[in-house]
This record gives sequence, structure tokens and C-alpha cells, in this order.
Amino acid sequence: MPGIDKLPIEETLEDSPQTRSLLGVFEEDAAAISNYVNQLFQAMHRIYDAQNELSAATHLTSKLLKEYEKQRFPLGGDDEVMTSTLQQFAKVIDELSSCHAVLSTQLADAMMFPITQFKERDLKEILTLKEVFQIASNDHDAAITRYGRLSKRRENEKIKAEVMEDVYTSRKKQHQTMMHYFCALNTLQYKKKIAVLEPLLGYMQAQISFFKMGSENLTEQLQEFLTNIGTSVQNVRREMDCEVENMQQTIEDLEVASDPLYLPDPDTTKFPVHRNLTRKAGYLNARNKTGLVSSSWERQFYFTQGGNLMSQARGDVAGGLVMDIDNCSVMAVDCEDRRYCFQITSFDGKNENPEEIAARVNQSALEAVTPSPSFQQRHESMRPTVQSRPPAPRTSSTGSLGSESAGLSALSLDSLVAPDTPIQFDIISPVSEDFPGQTKSSGQSGRRTNPFGELGGSKSETEDSILHQLFIVRFLGSMEVKSDESPDVVYETMRQILAARAIHNVFRMTESHLLVTCDCLKLIDPQTQVTRLRFPLPNVVLYATHQENKRLFGFVLRTSGGRVESRQTSICYIFESNNEGEKICDSVGLAKQIAFHAELDLEEQSRLIAASSRSNQNSGEGQFVVLSSSQSEDSDLGEDGKKKRESEA
Repeated sequence: MPGIDKLPIEETLEDSPQTRSLLGVFEEDAAAISNYVNQLFQAMHRIYDAQNELSAATHLTSKLLKEYEKQRFPLGGDDEVMTSTLQQFAKVIDELSSCHAVLSTQLADAMMFPITQFKERDLKEILTLKEVFQIASNDHDAAITRYGRLSKRRENEKIKAEVMEDVYTSRKKQHQTMMHYFCALNTLQYKKKIAVLEPLLGYMQAQISFFKMGSENLTEQLQEFLTNIGTSVQNVRREMDCEVENMQQTIEDLEVASDPLYLPDPDTTKFPVHRNLTRKAGYLNARNKTGLVSSSWERQFYFTQGGNLMSQARGDVAGGLVMDIDNCSVMAVDCEDRRYCFQITSFDGKNENPEEIAARVNQSALEAVTPSPSFQQRHESMRPTVQSRPPAPRTSSTGSLGSESAGLSALSLDSLVAPDTPIQFDIISPVSEDFPGQTKSSGQSGRRTNPFGELGGSKSETEDSILHQLFIVRFLGSMEVKSDESPDVVYETMRQILAARAIHNVFRMTESHLLVTCDCLKLIDPQTQVTRLRFPLPNVVLYATHQENKRLFGFVLRTSGGRVESRQTSICYIFESNNEGEKICDSVGLAKQIAFHAELDLEEQSRLIAASSRSNQNSGEGQFVVLSSSQSEDSDLGEDGKKKRESEA
């Protein structure tokens, strides 16, 4: 016998559309088997029930057996062995159309009993399990829907516990029912062969017994054929028993292993984290607009395939493309009526409603940076109250090394940032561009020559630095500013860059590692360890983090050269960190303090060396003047020339 197609019991808990689609094929096959067996049962019942119609009944049986090859079973329809076997049976039965009534008792035991048992017990069991499974599946869907509608803001612990218990009970019931239903459908593939072959075998054995091998139709060749069929039936039965035992063991193992997964929020610490997954699949609730302001949630199966997000509804053979997620961003969003909501945004602007998303992101950006309703209130809220500033660098979340005067309390918007100032949203590649005003030293290049990140034996410029702190940052943008004496410059630059990003749908951000040392700030590529940009620490004259959104921070770099050469320009760089804006500003302030004290120590050492040199110079001044001014000139003058020069001196 060829291999038997089976339903995967291991995939019952996932309950994917593919599994449901395959289940539909098996259910269709079971319906076809039931239809066919009912016809065969009626035909055999006519043999048993009516002696006068015995000949007609066997003729109909022979006809049905001949039509087996025309049956289009979804599973096993191309079983040539089964078809040829039934064809041989049909031929013999057609020749035995004039059976006697004395066979009724033997036919009742050998022919009618097994097919009746299959019809009344096995097929009804399939129908009963199907109804129970449908009820359990509907209960599970209803429980999931109730759980999904729990309000996150107005959460009631009692109601939540009841809903979670309902989800657990319904999911467990559905899983167990589905596994037993799959087991019954898989077993049916074996039983359908037995249900067809065993009654026929009993019928023929009854015929052999009745005619006592005297009939000319019952030859030794036929007896050998029947023996082979009996052996085949026994092999199928043994294979079925072994498979049923394996499936029952699989069900028991899966029930134990899947018990924690029946909860809607299973404990992730009890399961290993798969970090090498190439495919992710599961059910999600997607929001669909039903009106101008109303929307509905639709539960659907989603999965990733390559760089695409696919969706598939129950009953569909294959999934459909939702969107390309290679160039998308994912961020968590708060929703009043749903848990664990997130939004997928495409960078190319090919969203379902790009204007609405741009407006919403723009509003979010403006509220994140300027939460006050009016511009004057925004400007006042972002301006810190500073009475005086110490001459030494600060290590707080805001810092400045510019003028010692107070903050720019009376500056207008145009005095901080020019209205037509261009915004740079990405980092210049170190291979093609250099930082404005920054010159390369001899032997310095933008890309490492050693693939392991070393500089070929020479010491790094920051190797001897006392401070080394690394932070993960994302570059938002930079623009030239008019002033570098107040944190208002940084706040206003944040507002303009975030607003411009939202308006122009610029969502891509370059992630880098920011290295803070006592000499400079470096932006390093996290993959290649190549230095993207280098900011000398003395040129960083102002640094600040936003007062409310601690993920945003920026600093102002004073450089020589800009849009107008021969003058100093100030450029403000804005970054987003993992809620570490204050830590980064504190590190920059600490680096400046260390550099400031090191410079004081160096000046003190230089002063001491200069004083020591002057002391030595005063003690040996006569000899020093003679040796340095006249010895080389008098070497060729002779004695008279020397006396003359001495007298002149």
C-alpha cells in the first residue's frame, strides 16, 4: 500500500490558515468516503436483506466497485493498487450475482457487520468530533475577541482574570478537540480501506464456504488473490494501530508541553528565545477604517516571507502581499481599546494614508519638542532660568563654553536659526566627504586598513584618553545656527528638524556609536567601526538635552569656514538616544572638565620650565653671549682682528 496522507497534529495549537485549508481537504475526503460507503452499505444491505434482489444488488455492488477509479477523492485518488484490487473484486462479484439465501447468516457476520460498524461508529464519530470542534473553535474566537477588547486604561482585574481564564479554557478545549479530530481523520484514511476491503473479503469467504470450493468461479487463483488481500488488510491494520499509538503519544506530549501556551500572555521566561528565526507568523488584529472617524478591528493571520509582510484569511489557499517591510520602521503606539499595538510605517511614503500619517507624526513631533500651545509659551518653556554661569565647564544635562553673559532671553526666532537654513538629515560618508573646517593629519584616512578595526600598529588618538564612554545614538539632522550662547538654540533646532522630518516624511535615521573622550566626540559605524564624523572637543561650545523628552539631545560645533569663508560658523547637531540624553551631556561636561584641568596642569608645567630656563640663563649670561655672537665670526680674523673686536666691545 502507498503512504497515507496525514494531518499534522503538531500544528494544531498554531491553527494556521494552511492547517485549516488542509483540514478542509480531509473533511471533503471524509464526506466523499461517507457518501461512497453509504452507497456501498446500501448495496451490501440489499444482498443481505432481499433474496430476490440479490442478483441486482451484487450487480450494483460490482458497478460501484468499477466506479471507484472514477471517484475523485482529494486524498489517495491515484491509488492504482486499490483501484485494480476493486476492479478484480467487481469482476468476481458480477459473476456471483445469483447468490442463495442461505448465505444471509454468513453475510450478516462477515459482510454487514464491519461495514455497519464503520458507518455507524467511525463516520458518526467524525461528524460528532467535527461539531464539537466547530463549537470549541467558535468559543475560542469569542474568548480571544473579548480579551482583545479589554481596555488598557480602564482595566478591571476581576474582569481581566475572568476573560483570561475563559481564553485559557477555550484554547485548551479547542486544542484538545482539534488534536483528537485530526487523529480521527488520519485514522479514517486507514479505516476507509478496511471498511471497503474487509466486507468484501468476508463476502467472498462466505461464498467460498458456501460453495465449498466447488464453484467454477472460485478458483485457486482467486483464493491466492483473496489471501493477498487479507494479508494487505492485516498490514494496514497493524500500520494503523502503530500510527494511532504514535498519535496518541504525540497528543499526550503536546498537551503537557502546550499547557502554558493556552494563556494569552504566556511566561516568556519559561521558553527559549529564538533569535535566528527567518519567518514569523501568527494572528494579529488589524485596524480598518469604516468611516471618517470610525474604525474596526479584523483578526487575520499574518506571516513574513522574505522581506514582505503577508496576510491570509481562513479558507484561503495562499497568502496575499500586505507591504514590503525591508524599508519600514516599527514603533509601539498606545490604543484605548487594544493591547500591544504597534504601527508599521513605510519610508517611501506608500502607506494606506500618507497624508494622515504625516500629519499625525508631525503633530507628535511638535508636541514632543514644543508641548506648549503657543509659540511664545513654547519659547519661554524651553528657556532655562540661568542667573550666572561658572567659568569651568559643567557636567549637567545642558552646558556651554561660549560667552560668560547670561542666556539669550530676549532673542527672537530669527536670531537663533535663519529661516532659509538647509537641514542635513543624513551623515556624510567619510570616504567621500570631510567635516567642514576639519583637516586630515598625515597618515589619517577615513577608512581602516586593518579589517579587524586596528590602525596598523600606530596608537589611536584616543588610546591615552582618560575618559572612554560609548552611547548608541540615531542622527536626526544638523543645521547652521546664528548663535551658540544659549540652550534655546538647541531647543529651536530640535523643533525645526523634527517638524521638517514629519512634514517631508523623512523617517530614516542613521544609527551610530557616539564615543566621548577627553579629546573629541566620534560617530562610529557600528558595523565596520569606521569613524563617520569627528568633533574636536574644544569646538563643542554648547550641549543640551530637551527638558521633557530626555531621548533628544544636541550640541553646537563652532568651526572655521561655512557659507561665508573667513568667518566662524556654528552648526547644531541633533540626535536621539535610548533615553540617555542627560548621561551623554554629563559625559561631555566631564570630558571638558578633564581636558580643562589637563590644560591647566600643562600651562603650570610650561610656566615652571620657563622660569627654570630664565634662572639658568641669568647665571651663565656672559659666556653665552660670547659663544653665540662672536666665536664663529672671529675664527678666521687673526690676533689683530680679535684685539680690535675686543676693544670695540
